[in-house]
Amino acid sequence: MSESPGVAVSSGSAPPTEAVTRPGPPSAPKPLAAQRVLPRLRPGRWIVTAVVLVLVAQIVHGLATNPFYQWDRFPYWFLRPMILEGLLITLEVTVYSAALGLFGGVLLALARRSPSPVLRAVSWVYTWLFRSVPLIVVLLFLYNFSALYRTLSVGVPFGPAFFTFDESRLATDMAVAVIGLSLNEAAYASEVVRGGILSVDQGQHEAASALGLPRRYQFAKIVFPQALRSITPNYVNQLIGLIKGTSLVFYVSLLDLFGSVQSMGSTYPGDIVPLLLVATAWYLILTSVVSVIQFYVERYYSRGALRTLPPTPRQKLWTGLGDLRARVRKETAR
Repeated sequence: MSESPGVAVSSGSAPPTEAVTRPGPPSAPKPLAAQRVLPRLRPGRWIVTAVVLVLVAQIVHGLATNPFYQWDRFPYWFLRPMILEGLLITLEVTVYSAALGLFGGVLLALARRSPSPVLRAVSWVYTWLFRSVPLIVVLLFLYNFSALYRTLSVGVPFGPAFFTFDESRLATDMAVAVIGLSLNEAAYASEVVRGGILSVDQGQHEAASALGLPRRYQFAKIVFPQALRSITPNYVNQLIGLIKGTSLVFYVSLLDLFGSVQSMGSTYPGDIVPLLLVATAWYLILTSVVSVIQFYVERYYSRGALRTLPPTPRQKLWTGLGDLRARVRKETAR
């Protein structure tokens, strides 16, 4: 039997064929809600955080356990009548000096921008002088002012006097403290106000002038409200410095908060440290209240300048609690 050419004939069973493995379709990616984003590891930040926490813990532990601070005497002195009377005097001096200092600073800033060369020169000299002389020197000079000028008069220069009065009767301890602090504060406030006015865009001045508005109206309704966004944080720093600067009125015989502490410390020398801690606590409370007021004033004058106003502490708290609840639900669902 002949075989056909080109055809292979084999006897027996055919060898098993190997299974061919083909790649299947690619698996679909997980939805974004099911994916977990791993934060980037920052070991340096964790190390610095741990070091800071250790240092803070050591400081707090030292303050709480060191018997030198006598914390058991702190509650006794914190609300004593003499301390509260000194605190009230500190508040009075601060309020009066801040109001007069800001008013004087606005006048000096306007005089500095006046077309009159005399007003510009007087404003510059005043600011230069009171920023150069220490506050304690100003207070002591005013306290002894009656030794230089026993009587003051108002009248024609080098001519007759219309009114004459005794300076010693008017220069009480409160008046000396308020006048000295106000004169010093006005010099610094003038530069703060002038810087705030310069921060207003020049186009605002030109637009107000183009409308034919009076200069007083331009300043009160257009320029100054915009300048307050820059003036507020800088002047609050000055106000906090003024609160601490009131401690110097003790040297002109006015018993403010620090003066009351000093007086009680000389009477009770064993309690000088807790008395100083009481004064420190009250100064911290006053500056904290001023900082809170600063936040809301800045937030008020940020309207129109920011797209989104900064959240208040209450809003931050509710937002943080909402984020915490969302994380807890997410972890529980897993």
